[in-house]
Amino acid sequence: MPEAISAALAHDGLVWLMLGAFAAGAVRGFAGFGTAMVFLPVAALFLSPVWALIALVVMDAFGPLPNLRRAVRDGRMGDLGWLLAGTAVALPVGLSVLYAVSPVVFRYAVSIVALSVPFTLMTGVRLRRTPGQGLLLGTGLSAGFLGGVSGLSGPPVILLYMATGDPVRIVRANNMLFLFAYTLLLLAVLAVQGRIEGAAVVIGLMLAVPNVIGNVTGAAIFRPERARLYRAAGYGLIVMSALGGLPVWDAFG
Repeated sequence: MPEAISAALAHDGLVWLMLGAFAAGAVRGFAGFGTAMVFLPVAALFLSPVWALIALVVMDAFGPLPNLRRAVRDGRMGDLGWLLAGTAVALPVGLSVLYAVSPVVFRYAVSIVALSVPFTLMTGVRLRRTPGQGLLLGTGLSAGFLGGVSGLSGPPVILLYMATGDPVRIVRANNMLFLFAYTLLLLAVLAVQGRIEGAAVVIGLMLAVPNVIGNVTGAAIFRPERARLYRAAGYGLIVMSALGGLPVWDAFG
């Protein structure tokens, strides 16, 4: 463990990772989603794909804790089982693809997926009915595979709930609960596969502090009647983080 701590403290970009963790927590606190979409493009600049994933899941196991009680009260809990069933099936498949790709491919995948979400949401796609079991299961399968490949399990679920026209408090709560459950599931799968590395865990624990502070800050300023403002701010942070993570900028560095 001392070696893991030393390796974590000596890692390049630790300050940037902390800033990314805080920004990701703030977006998650008021929007209910966005941790991975803000954090992973930054993490991919300094960490290998697997280390970035480990740091994310360790950090994100703590960040949303202060806001979960409210999410359980506001959310539609019956949806979670179907979403997670699909996620559990597809997640190992996505991870097997992740292990085979290069860090550059990972960075492109993360940034492109993160960029696609706010632009898709801005199109105003809407469902005319409450999601049924089949749609929830299919969304979970998509989320599991995408989460394994890129660490971004949120986009399919976020797009589903943002398209329902549900009140913003329900959308926020359901996204938050799913993403927290996905974090625990991913951590368990990585542990079973023997992919957990000490230094990456230590980095994740260090990032949990600014991430929790960001979550609390974001939740404190959340007001349902200002949903449009908060969504716009969240979209902006996601876009900036995703653009910053694109490998194309390496040519200028």
